[in-house]
Amino acid sequence: MHRFEELKIWQKAMDITENCYRISENFPKEEKYGLTSQLRRSAISIPSNIAEGAGRNSNGEFKQFLGIANGSSFELLTQLYLSKRLNLTTEEKLRPIINEIVEVTKMNFALQNSLK
Repeated sequence: MHRFEELKIWQKAMDITENCYRISENFPKEEKYGLTSQLRRSAISIPSNIAEGAGRNSNGEFKQFLGIANGSSFELLTQLYLSKRLNLTTEEKLRPIINEIVEVTKMNFALQNSLK
């Protein structure tokens, strides 16, 4: 079992989630149950799955949850790209978040490889 709070990947994933909540605060009200909700659920899924996997009994189980977190990262990227295409936000606001997600996915792959 790993202490998830000490994992740099979990800390960065929490930053991503916080930033996604902030950026989606300004989305139109009609997106509350659509893109806003989906984007926030994808974002929170990343640190949640890292934490859940860290609490499992084997590295194999941890790896499985890291894979789910990685899928959520790509889902989140898609939703952020869509929010830009729909002019709900700007490239300037998105770029730092996208860069953070790319960094977390790289960290995720490295952590998964270390658990083999």
